[in-house]
Amino acid sequence: MGLIQAFSGAIGGTLADQWKDFIQPQTNVPATAGLIPTQAIGQNAGRGSNINGSHNIISNGSRILVPDGYALIMMQDTGVTGLITEPGGYTYQNDDINSQSIFAGDGVVSSLIKQSWERFKFGGQPGSSHQVYYVNMKEISGNRFGTQSEIYWDDAFLGTQVGAVTRGVYSLRIVDPILFIKQFVPANILVAGGIFDFADMDNPASDQLFTEVVGSLAAAFSGYCNDPSRGNRITRIQGDPIGFAQSLGAAVEDGYQWKTQRGLEIVKVALAAIEYDEDTLALLSDVKKADALSGRRGNAFMQQSVARGFQAAGENPDGGGAMGMGFMGMGMGAVGNSMAGLQQQAPQQAAPAAPVPVAAEDPYAKLISLKGLLDQGIISQADFDAAKAKVLGL
Repeated sequence: MGLIQAFSGAIGGTLADQWKDFIQPQTNVPATAGLIPTQAIGQNAGRGSNINGSHNIISNGSRILVPDGYALIMMQDTGVTGLITEPGGYTYQNDDINSQSIFAGDGVVSSLIKQSWERFKFGGQPGSSHQVYYVNMKEISGNRFGTQSEIYWDDAFLGTQVGAVTRGVYSLRIVDPILFIKQFVPANILVAGGIFDFADMDNPASDQLFTEVVGSLAAAFSGYCNDPSRGNRITRIQGDPIGFAQSLGAAVEDGYQWKTQRGLEIVKVALAAIEYDEDTLALLSDVKKADALSGRRGNAFMQQSVARGFQAAGENPDGGGAMGMGFMGMGMGAVGNSMAGLQQQAPQQAAPAAPVPVAAEDPYAKLISLKGLLDQGIISQADFDAAKAKVLGL
C-alpha cells in the first residue's frame, strides 16, 4: 500500500524508541502559516545529524510524521495521490506498481474533502517519489481587516441607512486541504516548497483575502442587524464574536465562495472598534433616550415627576395651573386628568365678551384618581387632603 499507518495518537515515545529517521513539518514557522514544507530528521545513515529540508520529495520507504492539527498531502504532477488527516506515524511503500495511496483517519475527513479527492486524485500509477506538503488544520488567528472610509447598510431597527468605519481581526480554518492547495495556494510557492503565510501582506493571495473580507463587511453588518433572532441591535455586535463571525462568513461565502472553492471558513471575529458617522450617532442617542423612558424605568421616572409636581403645588397654591399644563406638555394626559381639580384659573385682566361654556367635571371621578395616586405612594396624605378640599370647594 502507498501509506501504511505504523502508529497513531501520541508520538513522543515511539519516535524515541523506534524511529531514528523521519519526515516532519518544518520547524520555526509562523503560527499563521497555512502551508508548511517538509523537513527530514535523522542520522543520515549513521553519518551525523540531518535536518535539511527534503524539498517536498518523498521516496519509497520514507517514514512520515503527521502531528495533531495537521494534514499531509502527497502530489505527483498535478494530481493528489495521498491524504492523511489522522495524527500518527506512517511508512510510504510503493512495491506494488498497481497500488494506490489511501486515506488515513477517514472518520474525520469531511464529505467536502472526499469530493475534492475524487476531483483531483491522480489517475495513473504512483511514481517512486512525490511532492509532500503539510497543511495547518488548526484555527489560524491574527488576520486583520479595516475600512478607510464609512461602509453603509440598511438597519431594520433604526429604520434607515447607517454608516461606520470599523477594524478588527478574524480567525479562519482550512477545512479542505486539497481545495486549499489546488485552488488557492500560488503555484510559485508549491514549486519552491515555500511557506504560505496568511499574515504576509506581500503575498498577493493573502492580500486578496483581506480585500474580500472588507468588501463583505457591509453585507455582514446588514445580515446581523436585520436578524430578528439577534434582537436587531447594532450595539450587540462587539459582544458577539461568534454570531458576527457567522454573518461575516455567510457574506464571504455568498460573495467569494471561500469554503466551496478554496476550503476556507471564518471561525471568529473580534471588532476592535466601530466609529459611527454623525447621523448614526444621533440616531443611537435617540434610541438610548427612548429606552430610558420605556418599561419599568420609564414608569418610575414618571412617578417621581408627578410626586415632585404635587409637592410644588402644595408649596405654591397659585402655581397649580402651570404645573398641570407642564405635565400635559410632557404627554402625560392621564396625570393631567387626575390633577384637573388642582388647576386654578389665572387672574383675568378683562372679562371675556362671550365666555366659552365648560362641561362640568365629575368630582367623584377626580377623587378616585387622586385616591389612586395616594395608594401608589405618588402623593402624600397631606397632598391628597389639600387636593380633595379644592375638588369639593371646601
